[in-house]
Amino acid sequence: MVTLLINGYHPWSEDGGLYVAGVQLTLDPSLFPHYRVFVNEPLRYSIFAPVLAWVVRCTHLSLPWVLMLADIFSIWLTLYAALRILQRVVADETAQLAGLALLSAFWSLPIAGTSLLLMDPYVTARSFSTPLSMLALAFALDFDPQQDRVVRSLAWSGLCLGLAAAFHPLMAAYAFGFLVVLAVGRLRRPYLGYTILAASALLLAAVLHLLAPAETPALLAAERSRYYWFVLHWHWYEQLGLVGPLTVLGLLLRGYRGRSDRWNRTAEALCRAGIALGCIATLVAMTYAQEGSQTHLVARMQPLRVYLLIYAVMTLLLGAKVMELALRARRRTRSSLTRKALAGALVAALCCLAAIMFYAQRQTYPASKHIEFPWRVQESPNPWVQAFLWCRKNTPPDALFAMDARYVNEDGEDAQTFRPIAERSALPDYSKDGGEAAITPRLAEQWWQGAEAQRNLSTETDAERDVRLLPLGVTWMVLHASAATEYPCPYNNGVIKVCRLAPAEPR
Repeated sequence: MVTLLINGYHPWSEDGGLYVAGVQLTLDPSLFPHYRVFVNEPLRYSIFAPVLAWVVRCTHLSLPWVLMLADIFSIWLTLYAALRILQRVVADETAQLAGLALLSAFWSLPIAGTSLLLMDPYVTARSFSTPLSMLALAFALDFDPQQDRVVRSLAWSGLCLGLAAAFHPLMAAYAFGFLVVLAVGRLRRPYLGYTILAASALLLAAVLHLLAPAETPALLAAERSRYYWFVLHWHWYEQLGLVGPLTVLGLLLRGYRGRSDRWNRTAEALCRAGIALGCIATLVAMTYAQEGSQTHLVARMQPLRVYLLIYAVMTLLLGAKVMELALRARRRTRSSLTRKALAGALVAALCCLAAIMFYAQRQTYPASKHIEFPWRVQESPNPWVQAFLWCRKNTPPDALFAMDARYVNEDGEDAQTFRPIAERSALPDYSKDGGEAAITPRLAEQWWQGAEAQRNLSTETDAERDVRLLPLGVTWMVLHASAATEYPCPYNNGVIKVCRLAPAEPR
């Protein structure tokens, strides 16, 4: 519950909205009659939507309630998986709790410049693939050829990894890569194994790069809209997000070396695996994920997503190690005042980190409630959400909406997605639908057409909007309240207005 209070909950924002729309469509196939492919495609290879729809039908709970319960369950599952990892690398229970506490504080930590968070404040397929991948890693740490646990550990690890793949195949594939690197690190010559893995990864990337088909201008536009695919376009602090975790793991590795107990040996193997995998992924990304390349198949695979597990491992080990050092220092001192001061300093530092993350979340969602409870959906203070809810209640189910292509990036919009809130069809937007078009080439032309038709929509004249929107069958528009239009706008909250593009009587 503390994790939820620190990091908030916003079920319809960012990628959460894409996944929720898929669940809504599974529950009611009549929804989203226009551009439905942008609702279906994100969940094409995932059991996320069918599973949540099944839970809704079995429990007879509303979808908002199921989403929140799923978010709470994913928090519990992640912390449980984290504990299972810590139990294999840390002997002291207090240090284990410290690792969990740091993970809770860093829950929504950005993963370098990958456009991922350690865990999202909404429910997606990653909400389940991440803890399942961590469980697979925990069971893999049990692998010991000298003991009778080989078959059991491999079976449980494979089961968890298979379930993770059922929710999110790409993230599970990178989790499998982590397990492979971890296994190689236990060989007699691990660095030779790492070299072979790096060469194999580069060779595979080279083959994919050479065999990739030619890309259309629309697909290139979609790919280049994902700046985070290209490391050289990152800000310096985002690039530091690649080096920082590996540096921390390197420092931790030095602390674990030279000790023969099984906990330290396992922690050492985990650190080496994280460093090796991070270096391999960065090398592949910097070599083949270049914006100027003729093809971007390797960039589309987003190899730097492996850093999600690296960040999780780093956070757990760092929290545990700091607590171990503090406990060691506490045992060495005889002063009760010093012991209390040391304990107070640790608690204060953790609270400070949690406060920073809480502040960051409030700055990310300034116009929305910190926790968007299911029973308060209609009470949202966000004017964009209010307008979207009005559209759900007052427009026909087959309506097709247009709005500024980059509406989720507007100040005060808080990345709240239109489709799941309004339960209405919309032209593809630049930001969220652009991400899907970038990884699904067959959607690129539709995305580019829709995004261009909505570019700067609120600043255009009615004549310019008609030329762009009427051929696409658009019947309603969401505009800024200040936008000039002669079309009837039955809803206006001072920030956003909803206008009917096709009026009841001819103009």
